[in-house]
Amino acid sequence: MIRMSTIFVAICMVLVSGSLGVALYSLTSLRPSEAAVVALAALTFLILYNAVAMRMRDRSDVDGQIADLSHGIADLARQVTEFGRRLAAAESKVASASSASHDRVQSGLQSALGEISELGGLVRQLAASVAAHEDILVSLPAAGPPPMPEPSPPVRVAAPAPAPVRPAAASPAPNRNDAPILTTIRSAIEGNNVDIFLQPIVTLPQRKTRYYEAVTRLRDAHGTFVAASDFIPAAEAAGLMGRIDNMVVVRCMEVLRRLQMRNKDASLFCNLAAATLGNRAAFGQCLDFLEANRALAPSLILEFRHSTLRNLGLTESEHLAALAQRGYRFSIDHVTDLRIEPRELADRGVRFIKVPASLLLDPNQASASDIHPADISDLLGRFGIDLIAERIEDERAVVDLLDYDIRFGQGVLFAAPRPLRPDAATDSADKPRIGAIKPDHPPRLTGAAALARRAGSVA
Repeated sequence: MIRMSTIFVAICMVLVSGSLGVALYSLTSLRPSEAAVVALAALTFLILYNAVAMRMRDRSDVDGQIADLSHGIADLARQVTEFGRRLAAAESKVASASSASHDRVQSGLQSALGEISELGGLVRQLAASVAAHEDILVSLPAAGPPPMPEPSPPVRVAAPAPAPVRPAAASPAPNRNDAPILTTIRSAIEGNNVDIFLQPIVTLPQRKTRYYEAVTRLRDAHGTFVAASDFIPAAEAAGLMGRIDNMVVVRCMEVLRRLQMRNKDASLFCNLAAATLGNRAAFGQCLDFLEANRALAPSLILEFRHSTLRNLGLTESEHLAALAQRGYRFSIDHVTDLRIEPRELADRGVRFIKVPASLLLDPNQASASDIHPADISDLLGRFGIDLIAERIEDERAVVDLLDYDIRFGQGVLFAAPRPLRPDAATDSADKPRIGAIKPDHPPRLTGAAALARRAGSVA
């Protein structure tokens, strides 16, 4: 709608131009037509001048509005920034409160684990004392009958009581408390007769050696080898397992260096007992040696029983974390069921899991576990864990395992544990020789084994 000021200005411009034309006609000798042309020209000039003046005035108004809008946007940005700062402060307060509650829960859990660890230590001490008493009871019959006078029974009332209980206490586990085994263990430690046997871990289906596992054997005075399953229970009961594991770790480092002279990608599995992991003194010596050899940490895989990682106490968890911080990887064996938590194991540094082939091929495990055995390899692979099928004894098991997408295998079918050659300990650094195992060549197959391998390769 046209404003009144605009109409007034238009009327004024018409009056001014008309007055100019009349004045020119009256005062000069111009004709009416010429005076009208001059008046019209003056009106046109006034109209143009007014239009330009209004445009400039509108532009200045728009500039002012844009400036006001810019100031408003700046104020809004400051308010948004202030709101973001307050929101961040509120989130930090909530996070600190949640972390404080988490820390309280963690401290309570740590204290509970500490108490459980202390109870475990007391139980181990009780077991050791019971074992010592049983050793004493076993040695009593040789000297017991002669010094049994008539007047002693009234004084020693408790002495007759253990006599009938003695056979029952010694019968459940005679091997663990056998004095000859303990004598053999102590003499092997003192005589440095702790030997290392090597068993290859091969790729499937190519059967090319990829890793080695160090198997511990003790030599008695007659040169006979004692298997780990025969001496470990007695050594743990007598508190000697830490010394044996320290000697084994040193030997494994020596063997690993010689293997890498021939093949720089060679890796070695070294077993450690739960008793060593929970003993601060024995583990401290082992950790010092492993710290000094951190350059070989990626190639030395420390292996524990599955039950050890399931029942970790506070001390064992700290020691395992100390090994992981130094770059060492872990493996677990002696798996008895397929209830495996890959995320938890991966967080602890586990990179290999050994499962018996009979357990993987057991049809009952499909219903007893949450996942089918054929899918375990893929599940573990998502968390960076390799599955190794161990205790493979026949070709049929290999053919069945190929359907489970298992990449590695171990067992007597490929090679049994073999000792180091006698000259390997004193051989020069240029030609390390370790048994008859050749890390770069797979075992030669004939007959049914070759047919099974070809079938696996085609598949």
